[in-house]
Amino acid sequence: MTIIPSGHYRLGEMHEFSAADQPFMYLVSAGAIFALDEGAHAVLRRLETESLSHGELVNALLESGYTRQDAEELIRELLFVHGIVSDKVSLSPTPAPSAPPADFPLQALVLNITNQCNLACTYCYEFGADKIATPQGKPKFMSLETAKTSVDFLLRKSAGRQAVHITFFGGETLMNFPLLREVVAYAREQAEAQGRGIGFSLTTNATLLTDEIIAFLSDNEIGVTVSMDGPPDLQDKRRVYKSGKGSYAVIEPRLRKLIANHRTRAITARVTLTDGVTDVIRIFRHLKEDLGFHEVGFAPVTNSGEQDYRIDDNGMDEVLRQFHELADEWLEYALRGEMHGFSNVSETIGELIQGVNKSHPCGAGLGLLGVSPSGDLSPCHRFTDADTHTLGHISTDIDTEKREDFLSRGHVEAKYECQSCWARPLCAGGCHHEAFVRYGDTGHANLHYCDWIREWTDTCLRIYGAVSVLNPQFLDRFASRKGLS
Repeated sequence: MTIIPSGHYRLGEMHEFSAADQPFMYLVSAGAIFALDEGAHAVLRRLETESLSHGELVNALLESGYTRQDAEELIRELLFVHGIVSDKVSLSPTPAPSAPPADFPLQALVLNITNQCNLACTYCYEFGADKIATPQGKPKFMSLETAKTSVDFLLRKSAGRQAVHITFFGGETLMNFPLLREVVAYAREQAEAQGRGIGFSLTTNATLLTDEIIAFLSDNEIGVTVSMDGPPDLQDKRRVYKSGKGSYAVIEPRLRKLIANHRTRAITARVTLTDGVTDVIRIFRHLKEDLGFHEVGFAPVTNSGEQDYRIDDNGMDEVLRQFHELADEWLEYALRGEMHGFSNVSETIGELIQGVNKSHPCGAGLGLLGVSPSGDLSPCHRFTDADTHTLGHISTDIDTEKREDFLSRGHVEAKYECQSCWARPLCAGGCHHEAFVRYGDTGHANLHYCDWIREWTDTCLRIYGAVSVLNPQFLDRFASRKGLS
């Protein structure tokens, strides 16, 4: 395509950063990373303060050592990805992430096979002070009939997808292990009959793990995420039984067996950070190095901002400082060609490799739905049994009007505050559930985390840039392994 030599150019929307002495641009409209040589970087610096005509921009690049052909090609590429914009020329389509089609196929279901739990974690979003669930009068355990109907629903609503996924959830998932076992067999049989693949995962508090369950999970290649907050003093601060007794002593030997004997899928830990449970480094060392988890991820507790377990701004600053320390380690490992295990970096790097440019914060209500024990559909597991967030029923289908309303309000383009944020391709405004608990609207941007998200995204961009310059082969291997985890 020939560039029309008219009009004036200015910088597009981007976030600039450098890594390994290499300047980069993160291009917001494309969700893409663009490496710049020294000459192009210097020329683009001029566009920060002045607009340049096509001829002026070409001449500036010629003076920086470019041939005319290479200068024209660079301008064409920058126009296409909106690194620069022209008042006359537009080579790329509208950059905003498009709305998904109404018949967007499902990829996953989260089956809440029970809403019961044997723990009474003081910050629980299902049963705590900020709960939105209304389980009164509803089944406490999913029946086999409901579970099978859910599997059939997933396979029917995922037309065109070669593989689908089921995540088992609770309450405490393993309180309904007999059902889980039957669902795995039924789902695999139904998927194989259609020549399709199906994968499984579950989340558990690990208190009910047995040798039999561990063997089943390994034999059936079921991924396991353990909700755990660290060594004994931190785990037992809030993850307690109804009697107030801590859970660490119960789960520690069971976890060691799980990690030692489940050899077909990675075992990950998910840590909820709360007031008094913010020692990220110590938690990571214990879970990764002492217990042997494959990956460890951290998230601040979801709350309305009024709970005593919330983390204040000073606490979040300290959390971010420790995140940076682990991020530096992640980079050191990557430059040696080794996996580190801090999933807060791993997940973002994976998205950067894919060039993610999100229309929505996650797959909730889109490629993923939650199913309650009664069969009600919800955007995800965090809205299970919440009457005000029901999106239909597995026996009657998705309520398309409610689903479209949820997705339209959650679209990044509907969030005014996000439009000036360069990190929106990866964030898209943040968790729908967090938004509802904090602001009463699933489509509200998580404004209380904006600065934190931007700083953390910049950190991960710099890691990506450094690895791409110093050990690019690692990114290929990392992407391959993440796809199999």
